[in-house]
Amino acid sequence: MSKAAALSDLPVRRILSALLSRGGEHGELFFEEVRSLTVLLEDGRIERVVSGTDAGVGVRLLFRGKTYYAYTNDRSADALLALSNGLARYADGDGVPAALPASARAIRGPTVVRVPPAGRGVGEKTALVREVDRIARDFSREVRQVRATYSESMRLVEVAAHPGVFAREEQTYGVLSVQAVAGNDAGLTMGHESAGGTEGLEFLDGGVPEGLARKAAGRAVRALHAAKLPGGRMPVVLFSEAGGTMVHEAIGHGLEADLARRGMSVYKDKMGERVGSPLVSIADDATLPGKRGSYGMDDEGTPGQRTLLVDRGILTGFLHDRLSARKDGVASTGNGRRESYRHKPIPRMTNTLLLPGGTPPEEILSGTDRGLLVVKMGGGQVNTVTGDFMFEVAEGYRIEGGKRGEPVRGATITGNGPEVLTMIDRVGSDLGFGIGTCGKDGQGVPVGDAQPTLSIGPPFITVG
Repeated sequence: MSKAAALSDLPVRRILSALLSRGGEHGELFFEEVRSLTVLLEDGRIERVVSGTDAGVGVRLLFRGKTYYAYTNDRSADALLALSNGLARYADGDGVPAALPASARAIRGPTVVRVPPAGRGVGEKTALVREVDRIARDFSREVRQVRATYSESMRLVEVAAHPGVFAREEQTYGVLSVQAVAGNDAGLTMGHESAGGTEGLEFLDGGVPEGLARKAAGRAVRALHAAKLPGGRMPVVLFSEAGGTMVHEAIGHGLEADLARRGMSVYKDKMGERVGSPLVSIADDATLPGKRGSYGMDDEGTPGQRTLLVDRGILTGFLHDRLSARKDGVASTGNGRRESYRHKPIPRMTNTLLLPGGTPPEEILSGTDRGLLVVKMGGGQVNTVTGDFMFEVAEGYRIEGGKRGEPVRGATITGNGPEVLTMIDRVGSDLGFGIGTCGKDGQGVPVGDAQPTLSIGPPFITVG
């Protein structure tokens, strides 16, 4: 990806000095250029092929604990000086001369891209979604509709900030998602499956497109013939294949430091206390190769890292950006993220994992006489103040005599994060990942989540 009118081509020190001319604890320029392509197939037709480039600069001043932010897609020195001088008026202290390295340091992320998406043509990517459509429809005559989406983006970010930050990173993202709708006289049901991460086209190797198409179609068809599950309380086994939606919703958001500091997290003031079963350890890790939430540096230029949040049930950390870290008197954990240059950074998850235990996953199922087996989760949400959460079960089965029974549909699981984490009584030795785009404060960022197979004992949860 070429570098065009990035910060390295501008009088950065002069612009930052203007921003800090009336004082400030932190002054920052954030440059971003994103080149993207999306190919959408729906109802057997290519509905959309959209490509483009978006680039701009965000300017941020931190003064006495407050954030002042502006952005522009005019990347000239004059435009950025005007923005910086405008923001500087909100400060009323002594000027601070900008201090930063002479040139940007190139940061290498944890992933080595082997097959750059830009090296393949749009025709090949269009053929990919057509093939996915064919495979999903061939799965069953009951598959009525297929929606297949391929997307890619190449993102160049560069951060220059006082004091002492000047760094750049190139990031590559790719996702293939399939949604299938099955139907008969009884109604319609849907199945969804996706794959991708911070990789090139190699993420499609090993039969991934065919696997996604068959899983999505199979999920929709099975749900079409599944029975409704009666509401009530029962044990739940979450397969690792379900991904980490539960840990993302049950605790992840509550450990973002800005929410905790504002009193909007049930985990506020719980540092060092027990918040889960001794079997539960949770980490947020931006350093995992290829995962959707991974990077070499966050959107403030802080290196990405692995942060242990819960250690054998004890709360050990929160996720910080520079502002929350400054307010709490700690170091940033490298979780300052933003949707684009149009947004200020805030603490966000990267790849959030409930770490594997020592129990073979097959023993967890066989050791549960009756209950609900969750193979795939749907969407979810959480009230971070109370810890109450809910998520849909996209693919579930009755557990009967320690075995997978008949499929069920229409289940929604609700619970309370701190309660559920204390009721995890067996943790599998496996680990399965999911991907998504997480929303917070009007911003969406790419994330991953993961968990092993889990057993959560009754009574804790309502299914209905």
